[in-house]
Amino acid sequence: MKRPSMFKSAAALFTSAVTALALVACGSSESGSDEPLVIYSNSTSDGRGEWLTEQAAEAGFEIQFVNLGGGDIQDRLVAEKANPIADVVFGLNNVFFEHLKADGVLEPYKPSWSDKVDSGIGDDEQYWPIVREPIMLVYNDAAFSAADAPQDWPDLWEEERFHNRYEVPTGLGGATTQMVLSGILARYLDESGDLGVSDEGWAAIESYFKNGNKAVKGTDLYARMKSDEVDAGQMWLAGKANREKEYDIQTTAVHPAIGVPMATQHVAKVAGTDNPKSEEFIDWFGSGEVQAAWSREFFTAPVNADALAGADQTAVEETDSFEPQDIDWPTIAKYLPAWIEKIELQYM
Repeated sequence: MKRPSMFKSAAALFTSAVTALALVACGSSESGSDEPLVIYSNSTSDGRGEWLTEQAAEAGFEIQFVNLGGGDIQDRLVAEKANPIADVVFGLNNVFFEHLKADGVLEPYKPSWSDKVDSGIGDDEQYWPIVREPIMLVYNDAAFSAADAPQDWPDLWEEERFHNRYEVPTGLGGATTQMVLSGILARYLDESGDLGVSDEGWAAIESYFKNGNKAVKGTDLYARMKSDEVDAGQMWLAGKANREKEYDIQTTAVHPAIGVPMATQHVAKVAGTDNPKSEEFIDWFGSGEVQAAWSREFFTAPVNADALAGADQTAVEETDSFEPQDIDWPTIAKYLPAWIEKIELQYM
């Protein structure tokens, strides 16, 4: 299925950064033993990349990140398939990894901690789970009481009092944005509908964008809520915790009766890498010790059983408080690229 052209154009913005990494790789020793590990991820913001670089250095790894949105990473890895630059990719959810697997971008590898995660969360062959993350609608506590606040995504466009008070994305390359859209459209699946979605579903998407307040490039949702530009928007659990501290604002995550999209982040080895430390890094990064430390530092819920005792217990409890939305992920994976293209062309 043809990918949205916007993925290609967005990924192209990072050509210079990737080229720089390629030059570094070319200048390293032929054996590959002195080459830095090049890691593609959509999960290195909020200090994650800096922390991981420092921790990895102590463990004997020199790493360099290319930080992109989930869709942009997918497009970049496929474009580089014949001459891969990345050694490892992490942070993407199942939908992205299923596409990368189908495109032959990943290489099978069984981490040393594979028996510490439940089977079936990843594919048990090429990509392996590290973190669970609820994808949520959050609102500013200063704007609403619990009784007056939106209770689910459709409230935003169905109730006029919320119009122009919730943020909508201006780009669709991010994994969080795509999970939100998947959670909305999953409610309206119809085999006889356009791209597997009923007319009611497409009307909902149209209303969502029409009645929202467009995101401002370079300005965080929480900054906009604090300055009273908007009252609500999309967020992931760790992002909520970090931003409340950063912007000195209190927010509430909505718990819809239907549940929320529950994203699972994974890690995988990129096919064609000749860096001998790629597998060692995956073993180290997904280990119980490192994932527990990652949890305490960044408020995440690890899936490695050995990490749970040392993890941030509040993060684990809050993650468990969300009911996972019942989503037909195979169907989502089948249609998502075409959905994104349709939304970009018709509703944005």
